[in-house]
Amino acid sequence: MSPSEIAKVFRQGRKKKFDPQPFIARVHELMEVHNESYRQASLRSGLDEQAIRRILDGVRPTVTSCVLLAQHFKVDPNEFITLVGYPALDIFKVKTLSAESLPPEAVEVAIEIAKIEDAGVRRQVSEAIKLLLSKHFESN
Repeated sequence: MSPSEIAKVFRQGRKKKFDPQPFIARVHELMEVHNESYRQASLRSGLDEQAIRRILDGVRPTVTSCVLLAQHFKVDPNEFITLVGYPALDIFKVKTLSAESLPPEAVEVAIEIAKIEDAGVRRQVSEAIKLLLSKHFESN
């Protein structure tokens, strides 16, 4: 994809209606986990001191802001980028194991999880499955 095509995709994304609530909820959750104020999280992520305050007031963050916040909170940048309404960037898609090396039932579960469009819900489902697995391995 050429730079002009990328710019066009993001311009189209900015035109879409922005529902800030899922992004705001996720940022609040991560600030609580990191025990940070708005100002601390903004500055530690490399943004200006009022950046998170503006985001929490419903202003759509830029892709750059999403990436900086994700890096600070140690989450997948595509989670933030898609929560804001932009398309996911291939550069942040991490490939780990190939499906050929996994048992068929694990692939089926992964495919079903991948179908969940809402990044926050997808993350919660994944965390629930990981919790179940950790309990299984603790009991064995």
